Order: sequence, then structure tokens, then C-alpha cells
Amino acid sequence: MNDFDQNQLVEPLQKMEIELLLEAINRHYGYDFRNYSAPFTQRRILNRIAAEKLKTVSGLQEKVLHDPLVMDKLFHDFSINVTEMFRDPTFFKALRKKVIPMVKDYPAIRIWHVGCGSGEEVYSMAILLHEEGILDKAKIYATDINQFNLEKAKQGSFPLEKMKLYTTNYIQSGGEKAFSEYYSVKNESAAFHSFLKRNVVFFQHNLVTDQSFNEFHIIICRNVMIYFNRTLQNHVHHLLYESLFYSGFLGLGKREEIRFTDYAKNYEVLHSAEKLYRKNK
Repeated sequence: MNDFDQNQLVEPLQKMEIELLLEAINRHYGYDFRNYSAPFTQRRILNRIAAEKLKTVSGLQEKVLHDPLVMDKLFHDFSINVTEMFRDPTFFKALRKKVIPMVKDYPAIRIWHVGCGSGEEVYSMAILLHEEGILDKAKIYATDINQFNLEKAKQGSFPLEKMKLYTTNYIQSGGEKAFSEYYSVKNESAAFHSFLKRNVVFFQHNLVTDQSFNEFHIIICRNVMIYFNRTLQNHVHHLLYESLFYSGFLGLGKREEIRFTDYAKNYEVLHSAEKLYRKNK
């Protein structure tokens, strides 16, 4: 461990260095992390300083601006991917019981998975829709800021060692079949059947800088905004609100809130514990 102490990050000089680093990244590379949560950015910057064997934030800034490979590493540090299939099974169970019956008769269903990472929750949604008999008329738009994650998601192949956990999650979420029916085993990986991604579009989208691109019946944005400060959270909530049809459904993560945003009055609570909401204005 180098002698850059995490506790030093609260000092005014180092706070200023971090602000200058984030500003420089935005101006030079176009990535805007300035309104990410301060503790999150501090931890990620500290980890990258240690990995590069540096001692100061300014030293990291010099490397980031003059070496795009270091910027790539820091970008991946900021766009972390923590996910699993049917993550928080009770959320998917509530989705199955509370939301799907209300959209089942729509002639077409548009769904946006925000911050889809490597795609585990997207394939979970596709399985759920398949079991409810509506996958063929659904279109899932799966977006992420990280192109590397998207390429992994397109493959639809996940470590075989995780299937035990994923099977448990699937059963607890109300799954109706043998989970193993949805994939084949190839070289220690579980390759999910191609029909699950037939109606999925994976593409890059930046919540900070990009605009709404469609109207959706369901938006899933879970465990994304926990890394944002209040200003950026309100910005994203505006984007999600503008992207939902009237009476559309919004799903957030367990640690995320709508109560303290500018849009709290524009939704009714569908399931408080699972953070499911319906747009009503």
C-alpha cells in the first residue's frame, strides 16, 4: 500500500485536486463524473493511485491526461459492474405479480434497462417475459456507459459456477421451470439461449450527458443512482420521467429513493418495499 491515506481526502487541497481531476477528465475526454457521489469517486481515485504506484491526485491527473490507457482503467473503476441474475428475487417476483398483469394485454411493450452492466438482469427479464408469454411482443433496450460491459452482455455467457446462486434466485423470484433449460454448458460457462436476446437491443448511453431516446412502458434503473449526488439524481429522475409513458412503471434499487426528488408527486407507490412506482402525472 502506498502512503496516500484515504483519510487525507477530506483535506481542502486534496478535495481541490479531485475536483480538478474530474474537470480535466470532462474537458479532455468528455466523461462527466463531477456529480458522482464524493465518497464513491474518492474511493475509486484512491484505488487507482495505489494501482499506479503514485502518491497524489495531481500525479494521477498527469498520467490520465497523457496516457489514455490509464484513463481507460479509471473509467472502468468508475463504471463498476455489480450484478447477478434475478438479483433481489423479491423484486422480480413483485414485477411478475404487480406489473406484468397490467401490461400483458398491450400490443407491444417497450422496456428500458438502465445501467445494464454485463446483462444478467436483462436476461432475467427476458426469462420472466418468456414465462409470462409476452417476450415476442416486448422490446428491451439495455444501456450502459461502459462499452466493454455491453460486449459481455451481448454474448449472454456467464460463469457456470454462478448458476447455483442464480438458480436459487430464479426459484425465489417465482420461476416456473428448471433454470437449466435456459442455457447450455460450454467451457465452464453457461451460454443462455439466443431466443432470450432476440428482442434485446444493447447500446451505449450516458445518463449524465445523453437525452431520452424513446417512450417506455417499464423502466428498470436499479442500483445506478446510489453512485450519484443529489443534483445528478434529480437530473436522472427527470430523464426517466420524460421517458415513461403516462401510467408507465419505474423500478429502483432497494437503497434508492424517489421520495426526496422533484418527481415524488408524479408517481404512485405500487410496491414500497421493492421500490416499484407508477407514473400518474
